[in-house]
Amino acid sequence: MKLCIFAGTFNPIHNAHLKMAQCAYEQFGFDKIIFIPAFNPPHKNTALSEHRYKMVEMAVKNYPHFEISDIEYKRKGKSYTYLTILELYEKYDIEGKISFIIGKDAYKNFDSWYEAEKLKNLIEFVLFERAPEDISSTEIRQRIKENKSISNMVPKEVGEYIERHNLYK
Repeated sequence: MKLCIFAGTFNPIHNAHLKMAQCAYEQFGFDKIIFIPAFNPPHKNTALSEHRYKMVEMAVKNYPHFEISDIEYKRKGKSYTYLTILELYEKYDIEGKISFIIGKDAYKNFDSWYEAEKLKNLIEFVLFERAPEDISSTEIRQRIKENKSISNMVPKEVGEYIERHNLYK
């Protein structure tokens, strides 16, 4: 299986995340792309783990080649990508290396990740620039605090979920 993962906090997931994954799928011919929301990211102070999981689940459900994994939720504790990748190699029959979608901004900090050198040997990076779709989860959270619309930034179901659960206020 030619596998690609997209791991992150997804706080919240937005349209640019989905466009990056779709682009990677089309460009590289992956069998599937697995979204892995971090349960407890070591580099970020974020809560709402169950809400973040549900929003990713809603966002990917209409893409037959996208899946969501609860691998880091089952493990609990800190969400270390290295441990997740090792577990994925045990779970799937992987063709080559697992590909890993990452933004260039996040890649700049990669050397600070847990077992970064070992991890580099286990994955192939699929790097993305922020442009042309310059949406950030930080910007979305700020717009919500300011009561501004996010309807063109997140999938409809995700926007409704955020509103229904009064998130990021």
